[in-house]
Amino acid sequence: MFPFYLIFQIVRFSGEGKGVMGEYEGAEEYRCWEELLPDALGLIFRNLPLQEVLTVVPRVCKSWGRVVAGPYCWQEIDIEEWSQQQSKPEQIGRMVELLVGRSGGSCRRISVSGLPCDPLLSFIGDHARALRALEIPRSEISDSVVETVAPRLANVTFLDISSCTKIGARALEAFGQHCKSLVGLRRVMHPIDLADKECQHDEARAIARSMPKLRHLEMGYMLIATEAVAEILGHCRDLKFLDLRGCWAVDDKLLRDRHPGLRVLGPRVEDCYENTYWEECSDYSDDDSDSIYSWEFMDDVDDAIWDDGQGLENLEVRFYGGGFSESFAGFDWPPSP
Repeated sequence: MFPFYLIFQIVRFSGEGKGVMGEYEGAEEYRCWEELLPDALGLIFRNLPLQEVLTVVPRVCKSWGRVVAGPYCWQEIDIEEWSQQQSKPEQIGRMVELLVGRSGGSCRRISVSGLPCDPLLSFIGDHARALRALEIPRSEISDSVVETVAPRLANVTFLDISSCTKIGARALEAFGQHCKSLVGLRRVMHPIDLADKECQHDEARAIARSMPKLRHLEMGYMLIATEAVAEILGHCRDLKFLDLRGCWAVDDKLLRDRHPGLRVLGPRVEDCYENTYWEECSDYSDDDSDSIYSWEFMDDVDDAIWDDGQGLENLEVRFYGGGFSESFAGFDWPPSP
């Protein structure tokens, strides 16, 4: 992680409109750090903790405040850790609206746990149509809103809807039909999520029929049998990785014999891991000629952005020290029987 004290070293001797001379006597190099390109500053700030980006960086100088208020820091919005610690759903909603709004429609990834309501997914669909990765585990969204919003998320290549208990086959089919480039799906459940379900073969069927380009599929603890998985493999010919941990009714040996080139994990539960497969699902590159970073985004940013009442004044931003475990997040998977 980029040490924040180095940023203050950069501006220690600089002020608004002043440059920084080299440390050595007679140095001729003259640098105006506050005038560093906004996209370059954005890349630096994206390596800082969320708390510092939102509450410290804007107070260094006005130009840095404008960068944080614009899209440069928000091409990837990863607030999953923060959202898992939130006890007030309205705070999650306000944070999502704030950061997605700042991205100016150029956000490529959103990772947030527990979207509290359907309107937030609609907001994302309206304001983040360039999305490549949508990670919204444990969210309170419905089949009906997914059917409405999915057509606006046509660029999504990786989707995480783990433990979203209010959606089912209808939502999966909607995502598959409209996200034509979808190559990664994470639909990992927890046994508690499935207490009132008998099976999820309809979801497996929706995946098989609407997501033919899948290469990576995680279905941990879904209530499915070997036949349902075989149907998926019959339609998703490009599948390279299949996570079946906790799917006790699946004969993994049969699947391995029939598909020798497929990597199958499970059904035995031996470990939990953090997967960042979404990066492999996107062809986005910072080197693209039509870069999403552009000076035109700065035209609408007022110097008084922090005084207009639209900032963080009414948003409760709580940060916790230390890390968090998958057990806390609800993924304390039971061991194999």
